[in-house]
Amino acid sequence: MGGIIHIDQVSKRYPGSDRYALDNLSLSITKGEIFGLLGPNGAGKTTLISVLCGMMKPSSGQLWFGDLDYTEHRSKIQRQVGIVPQEYALYPTLTAAENLYYFGSLYGLAGKDLKCRIAEGLNQVGLTDFAGKPIKTFSGGMQRRVNLLAGILHRPEVLFLDEPTVGVDVQSKEVIMTLLHELNAGGTTIIYSSHHLNEAQQFCSRIAIIDAGSLVVEGQPEELIASVPGATTLENVFIHLTGSQLRDYA
Repeated sequence: MGGIIHIDQVSKRYPGSDRYALDNLSLSITKGEIFGLLGPNGAGKTTLISVLCGMMKPSSGQLWFGDLDYTEHRSKIQRQVGIVPQEYALYPTLTAAENLYYFGSLYGLAGKDLKCRIAEGLNQVGLTDFAGKPIKTFSGGMQRRVNLLAGILHRPEVLFLDEPTVGVDVQSKEVIMTLLHELNAGGTTIIYSSHHLNEAQQFCSRIAIIDAGSLVVEGQPEELIASVPGATTLENVFIHLTGSQLRDYA
């Protein structure tokens, strides 16, 4: 399998800031893998995802999506990625189906094709009977499942996930993770960011830990655990490499 995303010495500094959110970061992500992007608060994860989704430009460096340069093909790249944010990207007064029709149309889907994809998706996540109910009446787990569907209706080549199971019940988490594995088996590359390190250890085929905008380490979870004396979990590795100091900020 070849590379789907290549990041070469990318830096990002926000206007007025005296530090870099991303600092000369280089990384390659292979097509078809489940890639974990981990780091403490303020490490640069959200900035990197925003850059990779084409929502902001880096201050310097180069990025490629396959053989497409982000500088010249940002719009084309954006049509090939899906984004599932941590915050619900849903309209609470609209029904589940209405939300999905809206988000599907943003990706150019329409007519019978869109209708079929919505029906199929709602069935996959066990919400067929709730298609006509307003989102504001849904539990957190139900909203999280619709939030995921909104990001995958157009069948993206690369799916970005930010805390996809935060605040959900065990049953909803099982449905979400099963669907994600099915998407990955069908060829979708997944880039996953979370503070749930045990989940990341089980879910991801490869992981990068970043801190202060720089790459700290990357590799398969088992390799990273084996590289730290006494470590038995990815959480042990994470604390060893990034420290136990609190990263609160406002």
